[in-house]
Amino acid sequence: MNDKMTLKQVLGLLCAVLLAAATVAAPLQASMIGTGSMIELEHAQAERERLVAMLERKDVQQQLQAMGVTEADAAARITRMTDAEVRMLNERLDEMPAGAGALGVLVFLFLVFVITDALGVTDIFPFVHSR
Repeated sequence: MNDKMTLKQVLGLLCAVLLAAATVAAPLQASMIGTGSMIELEHAQAERERLVAMLERKDVQQQLQAMGVTEADAAARITRMTDAEVRMLNERLDEMPAGAGALGVLVFLFLVFVITDALGVTDIFPFVHSR
């Protein structure tokens, strides 16, 4: 009976120590989030969704396939792009005349993929060797 009581006490003490250690090791911090920050977050997400939606167009998919890039690879790269890169790409799309946007997007994405391949971040094109 003593062994069971001791085992329960040891397990209880161990649980208490682990719980205390978990709260000390991971302190929480709460702060106010400004309206401007929330608007920027929503705007960045909308811009990213706009690019992903463009990948659903047939002409864009055909061009990507011609370059050897799958739609999934392109969508994954768009999700890894920084907000500044997404904003810059969308600005370039807005500047292009109607109908020319798809080709411009594809050329830009191709260049981004080649650069990220050269840096070793992605491995899409076999002809690009990273450092």
